[in-house]
Amino acid sequence: MSRLSSPSEWVAPLVPIASLAVLPLGPIFFPRTYLIVLFMYFSVFLYSQMNHVCKFWMTSKKIQNTVKKKREEDGELEPFYEHVFIIPNYCEPEELLKDTIHRIASHRYACSHYGLILAMEQSEIGWETKARRLQSYFIDQFKDIVITGHPSDIPGESRGKGSNVAFAAQHGCRALIENGMRGDRIMITVTDSDSMIPALYIEEVEARLAESEHPSYLVCAPPIFFSRNCFDVPAAVRVTDITWSAMVMSNLSNSHGLCIPCSNYTLSMNLADEVGYWDTDADAVGEDMHMWLKCFWKTKGEARTAPIYVPINLTNVQTTGYLSNVNARYIQAKRHYNGVADVAYTLKNAVRCSSVTWYERIKVCLIILEAHMIPATSGWLMFAAVPLMQLILFPPVSSLALVSPHNNPILVSDFYAHLWTLIKIITMCLPLPLVATLSIYEHLHRAMDRDFFHQKETRTWAHLLDYVNLPIAAWLFMTLPSTLACVKRLLNRQEKYITSEKLLFNDNLILESTI
Repeated sequence: MSRLSSPSEWVAPLVPIASLAVLPLGPIFFPRTYLIVLFMYFSVFLYSQMNHVCKFWMTSKKIQNTVKKKREEDGELEPFYEHVFIIPNYCEPEELLKDTIHRIASHRYACSHYGLILAMEQSEIGWETKARRLQSYFIDQFKDIVITGHPSDIPGESRGKGSNVAFAAQHGCRALIENGMRGDRIMITVTDSDSMIPALYIEEVEARLAESEHPSYLVCAPPIFFSRNCFDVPAAVRVTDITWSAMVMSNLSNSHGLCIPCSNYTLSMNLADEVGYWDTDADAVGEDMHMWLKCFWKTKGEARTAPIYVPINLTNVQTTGYLSNVNARYIQAKRHYNGVADVAYTLKNAVRCSSVTWYERIKVCLIILEAHMIPATSGWLMFAAVPLMQLILFPPVSSLALVSPHNNPILVSDFYAHLWTLIKIITMCLPLPLVATLSIYEHLHRAMDRDFFHQKETRTWAHLLDYVNLPIAAWLFMTLPSTLACVKRLLNRQEKYITSEKLLFNDNLILESTI
């Protein structure tokens, strides 16, 4: 049966299609209704963005306080739990993986409390030989290291990070338990191949688990930064990842623990086992968001997020050549927004899961709808709605008029004339929350580079010129790929999983990587 037989599947594709259709049709056929819709949309959008600014500021202060507290303390506390790190990878250079693993191995209690799962793909030529070399290199630095090879021909699976993590978690954790780890104390941390995970992250995870009445139902989520190679990529790529990072951090201050993890996160093996581990079909391509939603719905709302205010430093997508780099970031954006499948998944479960309060069901739906529908609509409406309506209702040449003056509500009604003025004022104010967000980010980025990452180079006032690229970057890396991802839901076909290139600069050695 086609997935389009479910009404929830039509929401994602119809929303951007409708937003594009009303741009020319609204002023011509139903201008009064269109004016009211624009006023409501822009008002709600402005309010939500101001709310995000406040939440981002809260997260920023908590991150700085956490780092400051750590600087005033000495040593690492011995963990109560046993931490298992899953590093899914496909065709990653060994030096990149070594760098990532080495940073984890440098933690004080890695030998006694850490397990490592090298989640390889069998479709990679020489995967087992490479994994064995890494295992041999780090064998004395972890409590245990196991290797999993994810087959490429499992029926019903879609290629991607989620299917690899699902296979690694089930088979790798089983092997770790057989080798002596306690299953009831295993905390699984899913990480990317380029993530710098500091020891402070594990300390804060331990602290949140100790404070919780139900630690097995916690999903720990950190903020993400892009500070490792940010000066080696085009400004358009840099500002895109800055705004992405800011959105993730704003999300961490959502109330009631309803925060979506991004890229790196930690949860108990018991929780993963209870919900049936990670889904592996094509609709679960956004593995981090989808796994959180699955945990929330399968536990009837018991699973919650514990924000961990310790930034994880990642690398920007980077290739050799400006246009090549921009294209690689666009490919990554398309893959990210294929997670729009979670809109239908959320709506279906919100209707079915009666054991969760209506408030929380609606709250989760709004979070997911905002994450996917705002990118697919705001770019079109913010940039084109007012200018196009102005052109149609007040053309520069009367012979081009599509709406007669007596049918123009702005001319014949004081109410709609005032409403039109309010809409133009609101649209002028729409960039203000973004300016506030970027101001907070600039301060935070410099503080983290100086006090936590100890980067040799950080952002300066000259880098504020980066934001000149923001309108183009927002359209190219947000509006366009999110709109295409939504509309492609009508085609009922599986998207090909394509990885994006990255480069790692390490002691003047350039290493190519995929994510």
